[in-house]
Amino acid sequence: MSETYNIAVLVGSLRKESLNRKTAQTLIAVAPASLKLEIVEIGGMSLYNQDLDATAPADWAAFRNKVRPVDAVLFVTPEYNRSVPGVLKNAIDVGSRPYGHSVWDGKPAGVVSVSPGAVGGFGANHHLRQSFVFLNMPAMAQPEAYIGHADKLFDEAGTMTNDGTKKFLGTFMESFAAWVAIHKKKS
Repeated sequence: MSETYNIAVLVGSLRKESLNRKTAQTLIAVAPASLKLEIVEIGGMSLYNQDLDATAPADWAAFRNKVRPVDAVLFVTPEYNRSVPGVLKNAIDVGSRPYGHSVWDGKPAGVVSVSPGAVGGFGANHHLRQSFVFLNMPAMAQPEAYIGHADKLFDEAGTMTNDGTKKFLGTFMESFAAWVAIHKKKS
């Protein structure tokens, strides 16, 4: 019997019709049974302010308590100005503080960047990986996932209709499951 891993999914887009949220739902649907994925909402969280570390707002504590016990984190993000959206960066900052109490430490990470553009959020994908180095999150290197022209991949109900992309995302999730298993054995 294989082990089951709990995965937090952070979606960097707040739009009601977010292509990233639709992609996250597809990733959850095609994931192997060894992964139990849950989207952790980040849109309503207070902005990080170090002055509040001693008496953290309730929404920070709730977020940290959701992420702390998971085995790994999957980030699904758009690209804003060649970087990650502010809401995602805020979640990263809230989770990494106070210093020495990061909820990210040692958790395997995966990144899927999603964009209606041709490049598929390449800049955001790699910028996010830079943060992983400091956060001590081993990032899966291959396969890379830059989902371009995402506005053409879903039907009106938000279901992915492109079989090639869906198959690729399934392969990505199989690789992510293996990545998580390898790194959880080391810890």
